[in-house]
Amino acid sequence: MKAKLYKWDITSELKTPEDRAAYIEAAMEANDPEFMAVALGDVAKAEGMSKVARKAKVTRENLYRAFAPGGNPTIATMMKVMKALGLTIRVAPMGAA
Repeated sequence: MKAKLYKWDITSELKTPEDRAAYIEAAMEANDPEFMAVALGDVAKAEGMSKVARKAKVTRENLYRAFAPGGNPTIATMMKVMKALGLTIRVAPMGAA
């Protein structure tokens, strides 16, 4: 008997602002810029890419392209999307809790 495989999509797990913030924080802790961009794109998809694009004043197509694997969003785009999602980045010294 063959096992059925299903593609899992993280966006279905990102239901609350706290879930979304925790996911972005974990991506930042991984210290991988590509993962950070993909994670931010996942959160934008969970919120609704069209809604986020409208709030960020960028095109939906540009968001998909910027936050796809291999995409390279500018810091300006990332900041606009973070603001549109109601998220912020905090800076702390390395090793600080």
